[in-house]
Amino acid sequence: MPSGNRKLAMANGRCLLNLVFPVVQQCCSGRIYKLRNEGCMNKLQLNLSGKEVIVFGAARGIGRATGLAFFDEGCRVTGVDVIKPDAEVDDGRIEYVVGDVTSTDAIAKICEANPSIEHVVFSVGIGSGVLGFPFWNLDPSSWSRVMEVNLIGAVNVATAFAPKFAEKKRGTFLFLVSVAGQIGSQTDPPYSAAKAGLINFTQCAARDLAPYGVRANALSPGMVKTELNRSVWQAGQTDDGESLADSYEQWAEAKLQRVCPMERWQTSEECAAMAVFLASDHARNITGQTINIDGGQVMHS
Repeated sequence: MPSGNRKLAMANGRCLLNLVFPVVQQCCSGRIYKLRNEGCMNKLQLNLSGKEVIVFGAARGIGRATGLAFFDEGCRVTGVDVIKPDAEVDDGRIEYVVGDVTSTDAIAKICEANPSIEHVVFSVGIGSGVLGFPFWNLDPSSWSRVMEVNLIGAVNVATAFAPKFAEKKRGTFLFLVSVAGQIGSQTDPPYSAAKAGLINFTQCAARDLAPYGVRANALSPGMVKTELNRSVWQAGQTDDGESLADSYEQWAEAKLQRVCPMERWQTSEECAAMAVFLASDHARNITGQTINIDGGQVMHS
């Protein structure tokens, strides 16, 4: 470019910058001031305060952590489990109700008693207590209870609450599943199959509920220190009490290194944080999805 033209372009550019920069600066300053005053600079506003949430399987583990996370966001939380937690655990932040997800009558009564619920979390899961490798090590009778609790229990809960959500045209469902339901884990085939079925049911529910503005998602943890995770190690012990590893901790660390690219535990609190986010309007276009919190164990394109 000739030097004369270059000087003219630079001069025009400076003029444009002088015009635009004060406007941008004013807008940005106002935006930053607004964000700082609303607390958005430090905390994502989930706007869940005053909402009513029910968590099935809330007495311990991921379910309890999820209930407490909703409480911290200002929600009224009802927790359902087959037994009430001990006094030192039941500190009043979660209102506990005894209920069995395999009982349609019990779930219907809980639903009727809580007409203002907007968010349902199903954090229920049991294993068979028997090691696979291969699946025919298990008697077929070992399958029915696992399927009844992990899959049919979720269907029972969704069937009770979905009509009310559809009528109100709002609400969310979140079903806790597992990486085992995505990779065909041989460790506990009934558990894996039940969670795979629940992932598919979540997609069915999401399609049925979408026209009503209601969402359904699945949350898939990887290795979390829960009683269920420990039961997998326990099932691997021999009849004489000898373990396949020296301790649960050694077994778990070896498994993390083998199956988890990030080689670290996932936590109940991480799962709870995602559960709260998925209930918020920030996730209003997320439905029918399986969200993995697994350190990279399962990766999808």
